[in-house]
Amino acid sequence: MVGLNPIDDPPIKLETKTSIEIARIPTPEIRRSLIASSIDGVFAAIYSNLTSGVLLSNFLVDLRANSFEVGILAAIPMLANVVQPLGAWWGARSNSRRNYCSSVNIPARFAWVLLALGISLYTRHLLDDRTMVIWTMVVVAVSHLLGGLGSATWLSWMAALVPSKLRGRYFSIRNTVSNLTSLIAVALAGFWVANYPRGEIEAYEIAIGVAIIAGFVSMVYQWQMVDVSPPRLAVANPENFEGNATSVAPEAEFAAPQISDAIETILQDRYFLGFTICFSAWMFSLNLSAPFFNLYLLQDLAIDVSWVTLYNSLTSAANLALLIPFGRWSDRIGTQIPLIGMGLVMALLPVLWLGIGTDSLSLWVGLPLLFILNGGASAAIDLCLNNLQIEIAHEHHQAQYFGIIAAMGGISGSLGTLVGGTVASWEIVGGLTGLFVISSILRLLSLLPMIFLQPAGERSVFQLLEFTWLARLLKRSDSL
Repeated sequence: MVGLNPIDDPPIKLETKTSIEIARIPTPEIRRSLIASSIDGVFAAIYSNLTSGVLLSNFLVDLRANSFEVGILAAIPMLANVVQPLGAWWGARSNSRRNYCSSVNIPARFAWVLLALGISLYTRHLLDDRTMVIWTMVVVAVSHLLGGLGSATWLSWMAALVPSKLRGRYFSIRNTVSNLTSLIAVALAGFWVANYPRGEIEAYEIAIGVAIIAGFVSMVYQWQMVDVSPPRLAVANPENFEGNATSVAPEAEFAAPQISDAIETILQDRYFLGFTICFSAWMFSLNLSAPFFNLYLLQDLAIDVSWVTLYNSLTSAANLALLIPFGRWSDRIGTQIPLIGMGLVMALLPVLWLGIGTDSLSLWVGLPLLFILNGGASAAIDLCLNNLQIEIAHEHHQAQYFGIIAAMGGISGSLGTLVGGTVASWEIVGGLTGLFVISSILRLLSLLPMIFLQPAGERSVFQLLEFTWLARLLKRSDSL
């Protein structure tokens, strides 16, 4: 893939808590793994976009689901993150990160076969609308619970493979490739669903079949990544190591991860605890309204699904255009400044939806701008949060750190979605438009504490403003 050639760093040396030397990974192995991971991201993007987002929301609208049911369905993927600490612990005790990720991700993707079967029964009038909605919720819950068991282990796997100095650049490139795929996949799938002669529901059944195939292809490329498991990949005598990063010398000593050590380390990490609280508050306020924007277009404004998928493609396009610049920016100045700046944009977005209607100005100017702003700001925020998690995670307990952050974010995000679905049904609030105002206020409030969280080695917002002010003052004095 383009952009992966700069990885010319020396082989990575990982260390365990027992200070046993870990097998060195040759640079060609790292490069090959990151290329495979980027291709994996392409097919994973197809899988995720066809099994979630606007297409799944449109499917529920066709089934006459209400806003509360849509909220529940949107909350399930986030609530499934509760199992990430358990998955992190299991993954840390496994002999292979690659095998562990496959053992949970393959069944997670196979679960969507059940939804395709359910749609087939529904189109034959063997299931009614309510049963089909429940059937869909069960499939989504099973798939995301299984996937949640592997997320933290996968992220710690990537943290071990990607050199720290290139994380911003690499993840921006990987996400750019994935978002380009999302841009194309969502637009084509939306056009397909909207124009399929036998109806949107049967068209979505075919889309699910394509998603399943793409999901399994992505797993094939995951298997081409070098298998790195720091707690298990120790060698006592480096001279016997022959360059195979997946092999372990017979005389190696293994340090089994202890969950008590991880808990003790986490409870003493004040910055991590503060970040987790801020992240949870942000996820609650963000998801209070985020899942309902597409529902607002499809249900309240009755805009055709092909147009809605096209608007969502603009989000991917903005991600595509800005991920690499944001990645380079975060590598230079850190993560806090982009996070705060783009967070303000995200906080104001729900209020801007109040002026949207079905007039030509809204359809051709307002909505495209909203989705572009959302995509650009999300690119920076997701990248910064991803890099922050890797940066603050303790080197001996990375998977546990990632799992706890994901679990807390999942609980708060799903709670926000459920509260949003409930509040949207209150007439006193004013429906979805009133919910958007509440969400915007809470986003601003949850963003404020992040200003005071300063990662190690980075300038805080106040330091940067002070530096900028002094630089301007000195420039003026020189000119005088």
